[in-house]
Amino acid sequence: MSVIENPHLTDESRGYGDKVAAVEPGGIEFIPLSERHGRPVQLLWTWASPNLEFATVFVGVLGVLVFGLSFWMATLAIIIGTAGGALTQGILSTWGPKQGLPQMVIGRSAFGFIGNLLPAGLMSVTAGIGWFAVNSVSGALALNTLTHMSKGLALLIIVAVQIAVAFFGHNLVQIFERFAFPFLAIVFLIASVYIFDKAHLGAHGGGGLPTTGAFLLEVGAAFGYAAGWNPYASDYTRYFKPDVNPRSVALFAGLGIFLSCAFLEIVGAASATAVTKATGSPTDIFTSLMPTPIRDLTLLAIALGAISANVLNIYSGAMSFLAMGIKLPLALRRAIVALLFGAIGLLVAWSGLHDSAQKYENFLLVIAYWIGPWLGVVFADRWLRRGSSVDAVLEDAEHQGSEEHVGVIAMIVGMAISVWLFANQSYLQGLISSHHPALGDITFEVGFVLSAVLYVLLYKLSQTRSERL
Repeated sequence: MSVIENPHLTDESRGYGDKVAAVEPGGIEFIPLSERHGRPVQLLWTWASPNLEFATVFVGVLGVLVFGLSFWMATLAIIIGTAGGALTQGILSTWGPKQGLPQMVIGRSAFGFIGNLLPAGLMSVTAGIGWFAVNSVSGALALNTLTHMSKGLALLIIVAVQIAVAFFGHNLVQIFERFAFPFLAIVFLIASVYIFDKAHLGAHGGGGLPTTGAFLLEVGAAFGYAAGWNPYASDYTRYFKPDVNPRSVALFAGLGIFLSCAFLEIVGAASATAVTKATGSPTDIFTSLMPTPIRDLTLLAIALGAISANVLNIYSGAMSFLAMGIKLPLALRRAIVALLFGAIGLLVAWSGLHDSAQKYENFLLVIAYWIGPWLGVVFADRWLRRGSSVDAVLEDAEHQGSEEHVGVIAMIVGMAISVWLFANQSYLQGLISSHHPALGDITFEVGFVLSAVLYVLLYKLSQTRSERL
């Protein structure tokens, strides 16, 4: 297993600092104080830009077109689900400046070095490959519609740009999101005017699901989308100085997620109520409601938004992979792993160019299935350790305390029981949800509570046994 550099023993600069035209060295090591820079306000565009894309729009489309909600019911579900994901994003973001470490490394305090293989591995797959593929497909479809080039060529172009930005690392990623933000925000605001102009907001939903069940499904999808960024949170705040205002960090991180996700998902719900005879890919149908100049700008924004999302997915996916304890003796190990994930993600995205809608719906819910229990464990761990420092635990490469396996047990049990009983999607029906469809899909909520409660009980039990010994 790799050892995290002890922040109390050294503060040597890596020569990276705030350089943009330089490849970020290392991987998941502590960020020296001499290289700390940035302001909390930058988190606004760091988290807004990657959500100003079509994958966000489609969360709202699902609520009306697939789950059968009315526009107003879908809007309420979107606000509730997104607010939950934004709140947890804000809280987790405050951990980065103090620890100077990526989110998946900080999670070792709850899971131990070996146990952390579970969440770090899931994060690597869902971020570096899963989300990468989802967003690459939406970006490629938009570029295909805009330029009429083949879908395969469009996908190659989108992926190449994403990998290039992520390869250079943290500072270029931040600059890219900053400059993408105004263009994306303005274009999608203009596009929303035309969407709402043609929408029928009073129309009733047409789905076959019970209203309560459909509502909870949309809440889960909206939360899953917003909370999908939670395991990334500290990755983009670890360069802040330790004395940065934590309230500002939480506020701008949460607002970046909430405003962008809620806005575009509501636009997506509105677009699903519009009358259109358009056929083709989801991006074709969405942009067909607009005049040609706005349509073309929106397609360009969809492609750019996909890139904005995926530079974060590759960057954080690569660091999660390294957080599994993978030892690479290369100075550019994070950058090289980013290339690897980009190549794998390309292959997965290629297979998803067809039937993307159904695959996306299932993927959104699966994301929440593991993030819910993971959140329950890390928040319970931080609550139990309140008033004390976790530095000693994070700096101990062995972490062989009696509570070492408690986090893994709590997460696995929470995931297994919640999915077994409450999963509700096209290829997986839980025991209870299959007999009571009005419950919708409450797998996340159950998984979060079960894992949190179980972690507290097992942790205290392990501590009691240690004291007796």
